[in-house]
Amino acid sequence: MRLFTAVLPPDDVAAHLDAFLDVRRAAADLRWTRGDAFHLTLAFAAEVEEWRLDEVLERTAVAAARRTPFEVRLAGGGAFPHPDAGKVLWVGAPTAAEGELEALARGARAAYATAGAPVDGARFRPHVTVARSGRPVGLDDWVKLLDAYAGPSWVVDEVAVVASHLGEGAGRRPRHEVLATAPLGGH
Repeated sequence: MRLFTAVLPPDDVAAHLDAFLDVRRAAADLRWTRGDAFHLTLAFAAEVEEWRLDEVLERTAVAAARRTPFEVRLAGGGAFPHPDAGKVLWVGAPTAAEGELEALARGARAAYATAGAPVDGARFRPHVTVARSGRPVGLDDWVKLLDAYAGPSWVVDEVAVVASHLGEGAGRRPRHEVLATAPLGGH
């Protein structure tokens, strides 16, 4: 199964970003992420055997309990791999929270690895994907637009382990199923 551990923005934060993007979506031939699917991925594993799931959940809970809640805000933007030839358009998290998010990501990745489920990607960059392109396109103007975005802040007090079911969502997009949440600080 495809799994990821993520910080899920509260509904009001997701709605704020969704409203910012809504009037602009018709202007580009991109696959836009729905507001209810926004998430900040900490760890992703494309292939996790089902029998490893309980251990991933347990180890994720232990890793989350070691961190304390912190405040974060979505702001600014970027594109992977580069704005002039990007395939992924994203909104970032300001540097004030990056250290906390990186620590959460290290813990989440270690939880998967210790459970025998290798994670994809070597480098963590805190972001929420807002759109994708099937081929590299110039996203410079979109990045400039997203640089003007500053969403409301919220307190991150839990992480979620989510199953991603490819092609089962609206428009044949992935359907995300929250399997468990783990509180920060063990509360």
